[in-house]
Amino acid sequence: MAIEGAPRRVAVVDIGSNSARVVAYGLDAAGQLRILASSRAALRLVRDVDRGHRLSPETIEGVVGTLRDFRALAVGAGAEKIVGVATAALRDAENGPALMTRLRDELGFPVEVIEGEAEARYGFLGGIRGMPVEHGLLFDLGGGSLQLTRFFQRALDRAWSLPLGALRLSQSFLASDPPSEEELRRLRKHVRRALEDAGVPALRPAEELVGTGGTVRNLAKIDARASSYPISRVHGYVLEREAARAIASSLASRRLEKRERTAGLSGERGDSIVGGAVAIETLIGQVGAAHVRVSGQGVREGLAYSLLGQSLPSPAEVRERSVISLTARFAGWDAGHAERRVAVVEALWSVLFPSGDAATKEAVRHGARVLDIGRAVDFFDRHEHAADFVIASDLDGFTHRDVALLALVVRSAGDEDADPMRYSPLLGREDRDTVERAGVLLALADDLEERCPPGVTLTLAARLVEGGVVVEMPALGGWRPRALNKRFARAFGRELIVKPGSAS
Repeated sequence: MAIEGAPRRVAVVDIGSNSARVVAYGLDAAGQLRILASSRAALRLVRDVDRGHRLSPETIEGVVGTLRDFRALAVGAGAEKIVGVATAALRDAENGPALMTRLRDELGFPVEVIEGEAEARYGFLGGIRGMPVEHGLLFDLGGGSLQLTRFFQRALDRAWSLPLGALRLSQSFLASDPPSEEELRRLRKHVRRALEDAGVPALRPAEELVGTGGTVRNLAKIDARASSYPISRVHGYVLEREAARAIASSLASRRLEKRERTAGLSGERGDSIVGGAVAIETLIGQVGAAHVRVSGQGVREGLAYSLLGQSLPSPAEVRERSVISLTARFAGWDAGHAERRVAVVEALWSVLFPSGDAATKEAVRHGARVLDIGRAVDFFDRHEHAADFVIASDLDGFTHRDVALLALVVRSAGDEDADPMRYSPLLGREDRDTVERAGVLLALADDLEERCPPGVTLTLAARLVEGGVVVEMPALGGWRPRALNKRFARAFGRELIVKPGSAS
């Protein structure tokens, strides 16, 4: 929970080596960040620094003008506190301190040049928070530097900061257009040697590689666009090792003009993406990772959560908060009905679906909470609309398969023909039977709950009998067999017998 006296709205200005960004955040009742406003500008500071160790007068004026615009956006979003951080390029620029003084004097908010390890710590706090991971290695690849943090049980263990940023590597090693094989070979060798010299370890069993920063997010977008991926959000995307290698090779083979037209690639990253992609590909191989789990959050979010007095919760707690945060956005959603539905689901699960896996059980529980958000659009198609909201939302702490499973269970509650292939490759035909049983269970819980008086705590008893299942609910006002009973029989191979008004 938030620390008493901490601000509820903050803005973070992040001056990177390649670009600058401002994001204004608010903290909702569930302790989740909500983006209130955002803007980005390409500054290319590392070009000046690597060329002459100083920022040119033109670049400085560009920075000042950009941050003046950022300040106006933050104030317009109602930010109570504005904090600026600058990273690799301004750490290395000889006239960086003078620029920091000017920014503070003219704009009225502090801009701090943070050291590499501090940048890594903020990147860890923001990058890991919304990820369903416990142990591993997080990297944050920016324009001028690469930050790495090793973590265990979601606690930071060690941090490194290396001058291996995407724009810096591209400028230093890739002079040809497209890059030559020799240039690429030298770049890979340089990255491997830097990682070895720094003592960056290989992953151990049960550890994962997590990546954040614009380069890896762009690689994820490129990969997703190529496969008609069902979820548009890159946060949580799994980029396989072979896919990263293929994308790096494909980008490196194209001239800049053609590379900039790659589907999923941000327009201003054409001149830096190859260096960054090769660095990521090399890092994946060096640490022995099978894939990268992409985080859509990083330094800015880590700093914002710190300013707002937030700690690093467990993945399960993050998921709970995310679902609460999602449902709270819908005025027609009723917490009382949702929690009663959850209670009925859990009681039915223990008898009807005891062999179901934990992921499906969690999907049904969360489905019981989010089902009614679809009513904001239409009552009769509420299952379909709720599923669409789930897919489009910014749920944290879930894998993409978890999100797809939750959406399909909700959709299946209203449509027994809901097709898992809708969410391919995250779900497949092998998931059909499990999802159908979960969907029937959710539909039954909804049907029972809405026939009970409001405000009453619901209890039920369920037991297996020969060829059937008996469900007894004292608060249930009435019940008649209908289509749901037939669907239940098809899914579970048993007759559904509901006895209202008595638990004896």
